[in-house]
Amino acid sequence: MITLTPRYSFKVPVDAECISPDTFDGKRLEDIAKLSLWEGNRRRTLGELFTVESEPDINMESMRIRVVGDLKKVKRIGATMSCGEIVVEGSVGMNLGAEMKWGRIVVNGDADSWAGSAMRGGEIIVKGSAGDYLGAPYRGSTQGMSGGTIIVEKDAGNEVGCFMANGLIRIRGNVGQFAGIHMKGGIILVEGDIGERAGAEMTGGRVVVLGRVPSILPSFVVDEIRSSVRVGEERVQGPFYLFKGDVTEGWNGSLLVSVNSNPHLKFYKSLIV
Repeated sequence: MITLTPRYSFKVPVDAECISPDTFDGKRLEDIAKLSLWEGNRRRTLGELFTVESEPDINMESMRIRVVGDLKKVKRIGATMSCGEIVVEGSVGMNLGAEMKWGRIVVNGDADSWAGSAMRGGEIIVKGSAGDYLGAPYRGSTQGMSGGTIIVEKDAGNEVGCFMANGLIRIRGNVGQFAGIHMKGGIILVEGDIGERAGAEMTGGRVVVLGRVPSILPSFVVDEIRSSVRVGEERVQGPFYLFKGDVTEGWNGSLLVSVNSNPHLKFYKSLIV
């Protein structure tokens, strides 16, 4: 296992895409320390910004990286990775695991915006909270998350799963506005409360909410009440209102909202045929 520790507190963003099992695999420590990255507008080597150490590892089957310290200014850790594991002991900056294809990232802290941006596979676990645009594409792109799993143990920000096409996002806390906006496929499970305009302009996929929903967009139509819903290999017990929409984009998206957590939505029962 390779352990990285910042040599000082970073004042400007550090683009650390080179911190990836794909890049480290097969290299000696001195070669890893020579890898290039950017601190603000200055090109640096990894060894100038981090101490690079090797530790015994009981798991010799895959490359493992451990990053320890204040990494709030460090972005793109694990971007495009396709193997191995990264463990972050602390909070981390933007674009964690962006476009990752496989492997596993665990953050024992918070993750900034665009974690798992456009990821294609693998697993990201955030033990704290996540920022805005979880699993969402970069600005101007319509290619969101298309595979893999993201689990956030606390809260997440706005536009979770924007343009999501496949995979699973599970938030154990609360979520901001526009969750599942432009969603095309996959599943978003929110175990806490959710903000306004969930599922706006979605064309497919499912948003499942166990907590409170302030209101339902008028472009969604209540279809039935379901006793439970399948999320991956798990069956989550309801009951749930099933809303179909977004009507402006067709009828292929599903918004499932807990009946028990939303007594203010009980008037929808009278609209079920």
